[in-house]
Amino acid sequence: MNQIPVKDLTPKKSSGEKENFDLYAKREHIYVKYYKGLFKNLRIISGAMMLIMFYGFSWLQWDGRQAVLFDLPNRQFHVFGLTFWPQDFMLLSWLLIILAFTLFFVTVFAGRLWCGYACPQFVWTWLFIWAERVTEGDRNKRMKLDKSPMNSEKALRKSAKHLLWLLIAAASAIAFVGYFSPIRELVPHVLAFNLGPWETWWLAFFTVATYGNAGWLREQVCIYMCPYARFQSVMFDQDTLVISYDEKRGEQRGSRKKDADYKAQGLGDCIDCGNCVHVCPVGIDIRDGLQYECVACGACVDACDDIMDRMGYERGLVRYTTEHSLEGKTTHLFRPRLIGYFIALIAMFVAFAYTLYSRVPLEVDIIRDRGQLYTTTPDGMIENVYTLKLANKEQQGHEYRITLSGPDGLTLETANVVSIAAGELLDYPVRAQMDPADIELPNYDIQFTVEALDNPSITVTEDNRFIGPTPTR
Repeated sequence: MNQIPVKDLTPKKSSGEKENFDLYAKREHIYVKYYKGLFKNLRIISGAMMLIMFYGFSWLQWDGRQAVLFDLPNRQFHVFGLTFWPQDFMLLSWLLIILAFTLFFVTVFAGRLWCGYACPQFVWTWLFIWAERVTEGDRNKRMKLDKSPMNSEKALRKSAKHLLWLLIAAASAIAFVGYFSPIRELVPHVLAFNLGPWETWWLAFFTVATYGNAGWLREQVCIYMCPYARFQSVMFDQDTLVISYDEKRGEQRGSRKKDADYKAQGLGDCIDCGNCVHVCPVGIDIRDGLQYECVACGACVDACDDIMDRMGYERGLVRYTTEHSLEGKTTHLFRPRLIGYFIALIAMFVAFAYTLYSRVPLEVDIIRDRGQLYTTTPDGMIENVYTLKLANKEQQGHEYRITLSGPDGLTLETANVVSIAAGELLDYPVRAQMDPADIELPNYDIQFTVEALDNPSITVTEDNRFIGPTPTR
């Protein structure tokens, strides 16, 4: 059975025995060659969208405040028209689960598209590779520059590259911290060197982290630090879309003239130019088979298609394909595991959307006085005391009416209108009373209803119990 080739690249001695080699060999710098193509354009579009959102969302305004702001000191998390509180962190758990299932679904369907087109590590890596190219030149020039002795030109180009890297890293750090500290105040403070210790620490940390990860570590983050590269292959099946080299069509490899009858020479379509390797950001040779380092960015596809066009051959020697397609079989788009992930994803998304839609920006928690079951007032009434914890989760204050429902004769003996400022958490004690003559049971189910006077849609009802003496009759 033909499969996507996976080759054993373990070094061997001349006798054929495998030799020991260093698992922690020094990293060889990858010089990525400049190229053009369809998948590069798609990646530029997706990367540009992510960068625009990352750098731009913190500057947007919404009702006089920053549209997206995670205000940790005040424990408020603003996302456009919504404000979340620590009590809403269950929604964050839901969102993370939805994102995880989305990743599983995309991986089963199309392999590591997330890595190649949307992962922040590689979005910034390509940005840093661009900075490297504009300051030091394309692949051959960079290799020659690194091998040459230090001189004024080399020092200038290296300095320009690292300065540009630092500027991008610093801008990224400012944008990130700007989601936690209002960016319209943060930027003037940065320019005036008037920062507090908190902002200074995190700006320095994220500048160094971005500079190191995207400038120096690059593919090492994906290969050694990211767990996704290690477990994503278990989600693949024979219908998963991956990048593969068509070995039957490409072998034997060899150089030739454009108009040569290469078939008569026993050669395949691969001219062994090495372009698919030179453009790969993780430095692998896709012709060696499917490898966990591959991030499915499509760079090798674009490079190979360009060579095929120049040679007058059919495109697709390296392409997005499936194992079934390589075997000449039909690729099954709809399969049980993919359908299962899709159904689970839709169900969770609908539930999450409904929860957000029906979310009431008021939290009511009722604590009954546990010091004593009940008290008897001087006029002979049976009284229970409660503490209502009321949290106004909107960005404007409201007056709320508190009503009590339950058995006949139950009354609320506390002012039933309370004013709560925006974002305020208020502890409000209330007293409920009943005439002993009306008490027929030792306890009753009761309900407290809290309603905003200016917006009846903001209404919360909570259950509790009223406890009295055991009737003697």
